[in-house]
Amino acid sequence: MTATEQQMILRVLLAIVFGAMVGVQRELTNEPAGLRTHILVAMGSAGFMALSVMGFQPLVSGEAPVASDRIAAQIVTGIGFLGAGTIWRTRSSIRGLTTAASIWVVAAIGMLTASGYFVLGGMVTLLTLITLQLLKIPERSLQIRRTSADDEEEEEDGSDLT
Repeated sequence: MTATEQQMILRVLLAIVFGAMVGVQRELTNEPAGLRTHILVAMGSAGFMALSVMGFQPLVSGEAPVASDRIAAQIVTGIGFLGAGTIWRTRSSIRGLTTAASIWVVAAIGMLTASGYFVLGGMVTLLTLITLQLLKIPERSLQIRRTSADDEEEEEDGSDLT
């Protein structure tokens, strides 16, 4: 095993830790995508990014290397499809947008970490946790106000048929 491979293994392991931190928060709030999903997204993104960072060795000497930046672009697209699978629309609401966004952010965390941006990956993890946990409080009060305003509007319109 080369020194580069050892370094990439450590980067992937760190991405797993960061992804697990977000996954634990999602698990504790009983969201459909929890610990394992977030770990797998972080690990997969970091693995693909490690391949992109290390690049492809030419099969025959003298060949130009493959454009490895395409891998990073495809991670973003692939995670978008995965996140879309977590969104549920019912008659009165849309659920899963935050879960889809957390999956997308964890992919970015994995990519950052595999690219060697450990502090930035850690900061994005911290900001994600703050967003998911602490911003629930003001969000709930806004939802209460929105629901009250909708109820008042229905009463004024006479559209409340009950």
